[in-house]
Formats: sequence, structure tokens, C-alpha cells
Amino acid sequence: MKHHQVIVAGCGGMSNAWLDYAAERDDVHIAALVDIYEENAMKMAEKRGLIVPIYNDLSTALQSVNANLVFDVTIPSSHKSVVTTALEAGCHVFGEKPMAESLEDAREIVEVSKRTGKRYAVMQNRRYLKQIRALRDHLQSGAIGKIGSIHADFFLGPRFGGFRDVMDSPLIIDMAIHTFDQARFITGANPVSVYCHEYNAEGSWYQGNASAICIFEMSDGSVFSYRGSWSAIGQPTSWEADWRVLGSQGSARWDGVHMPFSEQKQEQAGEGFFHEIVRTEAEARWNGREGHSGCLDEMFAALAEDRPAETDALDHIHSAAMVFGALESARTGKKVFL
Repeated sequence: MKHHQVIVAGCGGMSNAWLDYAAERDDVHIAALVDIYEENAMKMAEKRGLIVPIYNDLSTALQSVNANLVFDVTIPSSHKSVVTTALEAGCHVFGEKPMAESLEDAREIVEVSKRTGKRYAVMQNRRYLKQIRALRDHLQSGAIGKIGSIHADFFLGPRFGGFRDVMDSPLIIDMAIHTFDQARFITGANPVSVYCHEYNAEGSWYQGNASAICIFEMSDGSVFSYRGSWSAIGQPTSWEADWRVLGSQGSARWDGVHMPFSEQKQEQAGEGFFHEIVRTEAEARWNGREGHSGCLDEMFAALAEDRPAETDALDHIHSAAMVFGALESARTGKKVFL
């Protein structure tokens, strides 16, 4: 029997990426497909040539098949129920973001994971890019000294249609989790407080607030600022955002596409009006796979090594807190302590 017996919960389009990955591994067997609309699961099974049981309820599937891992690819409103049900049944869970629809629910999931001793890891594919890994390593080497502030600009104008167009806070809820998590990854620091002003700019085609400015105080004493819009026409940033990191000895830049670099004070520089600087290119030392595959590789490696994954809920709760804290701050007009 293959080591990982997997139930896939949620058979929409995103499940294809998870099933593609599972098909690459010799140690993974798809034990069942679950979707509240059984026809979705049946179509997915037919499409992929899977001869497996199909259910419209995860609890029934867990009672009926021998599984030890659940892929949660359901809609966000189902995550808490799916994850806690699977954990309570003795299964580990790998799932799509977000953890839950509220910080209280996310914290409850973490407690269930702790109590059951089962792992819950959240997909954060944007950590798994050679450029962001190079930036993190470059900063950790002390290239620009002690980090004082980190700044991210995110300006895009995608016309999704569908549920995002009618969400109250489409940018913060659906997208900002990536950039917030990247900030934690780059600095190695956790959030302490947030002030967020959310708004809907002129020309926006979203019903809810599609733009925001956030200021986070971080646990290492640095400040993280975020400026974002999902209704920006022209002059787009990358999906990975445009980053500037200021340190005591210099600054680092990453445009989200090319390799990052820094400029720092020259040793024994003169006393000119501006510092004499030297440019240093960050080196790409990470050889892992990128995107979804890289994140899933880490999740499975963590299970094999009996340790929390890099994006385990025990850690990811801090990124989730940034999202929910920003929403609370925008709603109340006050700084929120996390």
C-alpha cells in the first residue's frame, strides 16, 4: 500500500493542480474524491481516469476509506469544517489558503491541530521562487545591516468577474495574504500591530474596497508598509509585488521578476553629501521546485521528517492574523494589536 492515502475534498478547477502533483509521486494514492456536488467529483474522476469512491460528505468518506491525508481544495467558507473534521479523524491536511474566514476560526483550527497531533499545512506558493529565496538569504547574510523597514507595492487591474467583483474587501481577503506572508518570510519577523485604510478608487469595477494602505509594526522592530490596488489601470507591478528593504547599511530591491540586488555603504567611504555605495547582486542558491510543486514538496518532506512544514498552521496563523487585523483596522479606523 502506498504510504499516503489521500482524500481530495473539493473537485473544482484548482484541484487539477493538486491531482497533477499527486500523480507525480509514487508514494501517493488517491483514495476518494469528495464534493458537495457529486457530479463534479464524477467528472473529475472520469477526466483523470480515477477509479475511486465518490462522496458528497467528507465525514462519510473518512469513515468509509482508509485515508491518512486530506487535500482541502474547497471554497474558503468550508475550510474550517473540512480541516477540523479531517484532523479529528486522524488525518493530516494540506490545503489552499485562507485558513478560515475569521481569525477566531483560524485559531480554533490551530488548537485542534495541536490537540490531535496532526499537521495542517497551508499553500503559500509564492514563498517558493528562487528570487524571493535569494532576497531572504541576502538579507540574512547582513548585506544591508539590520532591517529597519520593508515596503511592498502591489498594483494590478485584473478583470476576474465572478465572486471577487462583489466581495466587500477583495484585495485584502483574496490577495494580500500572499504579500503579507512574503513580508514575514523575507524578514523572519511576525506582526505586532497594523493600521489599515481601505478604499475603492475612482474607476474601480469592484463593488467592495479594492485598494488599501497598511502599516505593520513587526516583532524585530521594523515597519512593513503595503500599498495595493486591484483596480490599477496601467503601470502594473508583478504579482509578487515590488519590494524595497531599508537597512542600517544599505537598501535592497526586488521587482518580483528579476533577481534582487542591494546597494550598501562602501567601507572607508568619504564624507560626501551622499554615501558612496557599492551594488551587490543576490545569489540564487536554492535549487527546489517553484510554485505549488515547491510548496507541496516541502509539505511532504515535513511529514517524512516528522516536523512542522514551513507553512504549517502553527506558523501561518501569523500571516492570517495580518489579514484579519487589517480588516478590523479598516472597519474601526484604529490601530489593531495582533
